[in-house]
Formats: sequence, C-alpha cells, structure tokens
Amino acid sequence: MTDTNRLPIGSPADLLTAVPYLLGFHPADSLVTVGVAGARVVVAGRADLPEPSGIATWIDGIADAKIRMLRHAAATRAIAIGYGPATTVTPAIDAITARLAAAGLDVLEALRVTDGRYFSYLCHNPACCPTDGTPVDPHRSDVTMHAIVAGCRALPDRAALVASVAPTSRAARVAVTRATARARARHRRLLATAGHDGLTRAGVEAVTAALARYRDEQALHDDELAWLTILLSDPLIRDHAWRASDDWQLPMWTDITRRAHPPLAAAPASLLAFAAWRCGDGALASVALDRALAADPDYSLAHVINQALRAGLPPSLLDGWPRIGQPSL
Repeated sequence: MTDTNRLPIGSPADLLTAVPYLLGFHPADSLVTVGVAGARVVVAGRADLPEPSGIATWIDGIADAKIRMLRHAAATRAIAIGYGPATTVTPAIDAITARLAAAGLDVLEALRVTDGRYFSYLCHNPACCPTDGTPVDPHRSDVTMHAIVAGCRALPDRAALVASVAPTSRAARVAVTRATARARARHRRLLATAGHDGLTRAGVEAVTAALARYRDEQALHDDELAWLTILLSDPLIRDHAWRASDDWQLPMWTDITRRAHPPLAAAPASLLAFAAWRCGDGALASVALDRALAADPDYSLAHVINQALRAGLPPSLLDGWPRIGQPSL
C-alpha cells in the first residue's frame, strides 16, 4: 500500500510534484481537484478538460461530482490545477473555482501548468508568481524522494496506466483462449456430475489456491487461470474472493485481469478495482473498472464501485460486504 499522506508538501511546486503520485500518472489536458483538511491533502481527482465551447455543459456534470468527492473526504479547502494551454485551462479553472466557492469551500489556490511552468490565477505578486510563470522541476523537490520511499508510482500518462491492465496479446492471448475452451468443457462436466454445490466447492478451492500461489509471488498456469476465471463468473464464487480481499492482492488481480479471456474479465477486473480502491489507488481502480465494464456493461459490482469511487467515498463503505447468504451484486 502506498502512502501519499506523508509527502512533504509546502509550496505550489511541491504540490505539483506530488500530483502525479497522488493520481498514479502524470496528467495532461486535465483538471485536477485537490482536497485539503487541516494541513493534509485528503483526496485528489482528475477530469479531462473540455473544449472552451463546451464549458457550460461540462461544468454542470463535473462540479457536483467534484464537490461530493471533497465533502465525502471531509475536505474544507480545495486547490484547482489545470494542465494544458491557457485557452483551454482558464475557462475550466474559472468555472470550477466559482462552483467550489459557491459550495462553501475555501479555494486555496488555482494553478495552470503549461510547458513545464506553473502560473497562479490567485496570486498577482510578481515576486513569487512572475507573469512568465515558475519552472516545475521535480528533481529539485524532496517530494519525489519521499514518494519513491513511500512506494508511490507515477506512470508517464494515463495511457500507460490503461496499458498496465490491458489484455495480453499474441501467443499469450491464444494460449489462454484455448485454455478457456478447455475450462468451459470442464465446467459443463462438473455441473452435470456435482451440480451447483460442487461448482461452488471447486470455486472456493480455486480461489484459495490462487491466493496461496500469488502470496508466494508465483503466478497461475494458463489452465489454472482459465478455470478460475470461468468459476468467478458465478457471483457466489466471486463474492468468496471479494470477502478475502487484501491490499497485497493488487499484483494478483492485475495479472489475472490482463491474462483473462477478455469476455471473462468483468469479475477479476472488478476485484482488482476494489483492491486498488482499498489501497487508495483511485486511478488504477478507475481503469480496472473500465476493463470490467468493457467486458460486461451491466456488471453490477463494477457499477457499485464506480459510483462510490466517483463520489469520493471511502472503501470502508463496503465493509462487511458481501454478506454470506445475502443477495449478491
């Protein structure tokens, strides 16, 4: 689990160095909203910048979501940061800061980052905020070192984060597709001979075996992985894996999500999203949910996590779920 709460943020330059570690990647053409409670950064969220002509529609959708996120995190102050050219950033910053202030949030700072320099919309003192901007140099900030020591990561961009959970290709993809066909036949045979109770027992055994394998820093073979993904399509078996969720499982569910036959990715990708959410890695959770919903647009667990994540709710919201014997999501 990474810990961004301990990053030493004492200036705009420190904050801008920290943002990629808060998000998990370096933002571009983005609006980032940072929530502060007391002296602590408690939440950060990102959205794509709109074209200036679409600002009115964009702000109506974005503002409420960002305000909910900040309130759920108990933030009382906010910082807005736009990444991109002034023509695109300025209308977005003007719109979001007005909405934040109207909601009773204290806007500490509003910044634009363009071509490696930052500009303040609120400070007009040329001694600290020159009109030609201030260079952003992460190598001159202690934040970078602290972030690395804390186990934080910052991928080059969001595309790299998406690629980290993308399906495997070529020979690896073909091998798992063939293994999935064998697993489907095995599933039919077991259902015919042992019924649903037999399948549930097999699912619990497969989940337990996978947890043991990855805890030992090993991976499932193709046939084992295909069998597990077939079984996880049963909500009872998936819920058994969900109840066993722990922070160390991020590499496990990432590997299974990537290697799964794509139509079967909804369950492992949702479990990856939940594990990432628990760890405070909202960006990874978000792209994992995209994978889940690409596999099954109606997958209910993915929708529940997605709604909670977008509202800035804590993962403790789902403590005690799924309950044994209760209807599954």
